Amino acid sequence: MLMLDVRRLRLLYEFAAQGSISATAVATGQTASAVSQQLAALEKDTGVALLERTARSAQLTDAGRRLVEHTARILEAIDAAETDLAAESAEPRGRVTLTAFPTVAVALAGPIVRRLRRHPELQMVLRQQHTVSESLARVRSGEIDLALIDDWSGQRRPAAVGPLTFHHLVKDPLVAVLPARHPLAEKEVVSAHALAGEPWIASPAGEPSRSALDRLWRAEGISAPVSEFEGLDTILTLVAKGLGVTVAPWMAAAERRDVAVRAIAEELPGRDVYVVHRTASTGRPAVMTVLQALHQAARKLMTAAERF
Repeated sequence: MLMLDVRRLRLLYEFAAQGSISATAVATGQTASAVSQQLAALEKDTGVALLERTARSAQLTDAGRRLVEHTARILEAIDAAETDLAAESAEPRGRVTLTAFPTVAVALAGPIVRRLRRHPELQMVLRQQHTVSESLARVRSGEIDLALIDDWSGQRRPAAVGPLTFHHLVKDPLVAVLPARHPLAEKEVVSAHALAGEPWIASPAGEPSRSALDRLWRAEGISAPVSEFEGLDTILTLVAKGLGVTVAPWMAAAERRDVAVRAIAEELPGRDVYVVHRTASTGRPAVMTVLQALHQAARKLMTAAERF
């Protein structure tokens, strides 16, 4: 009797979405070798070739495409079964896995945990997000239940995208971040031009937050010295030490007491923060309880950012 491993089916489903073994490896947080081995094991389980491999690429065979279609229905059925069983209890229970990028995790984790204490049978597990594409892949595959992601495009995402549902959580404004004793820290609003001669600390070129800063400089005709560092927390720590100034999302600096956070005179779009789950999970009480807690915590937190 043929027995198929659901984890390997999820991997094949993600390969179909990503289009290559290397992209699937990045999206699922595995090595390319591990992905290839798991897909080869699935081929052995089924007894048919699912991938057509060359020295440089791989693509689905006809049998592989048919199995992906079956897998989509299998994953939907698993979600439906979990939702049906969870609905038997009015009290949300079980484990909900959430992934988030660090700046939002730090800002929202405390309020969420406090709100969920009223549900003692509900366990939330928070993991750090590495990339948006990886988080979305893990939601699609069922490895995690909810993902907090950011979007710097300025364009509102549609609520439903294939098997995923996107909820707009907050608009996170960009703010100027200065050393606490900087002369301009006494002002409520700071112009980028007033900081043009300062040493700047920013993310490497190509990072979303750096792109926003570059757009500001181009629009205002500013050329400033800049040092590049990875990670907003690192950048803000260096600002706190008096080594420069930066522009960052408000939520990244909201909890810090060692820097001055000021509104920027120039208009900047900021970033949109979304929470994403599988559409089939909509009826799961545990997932919906965590989703509601996220909305409530974000609304309360962002009331403090309204002046920005």
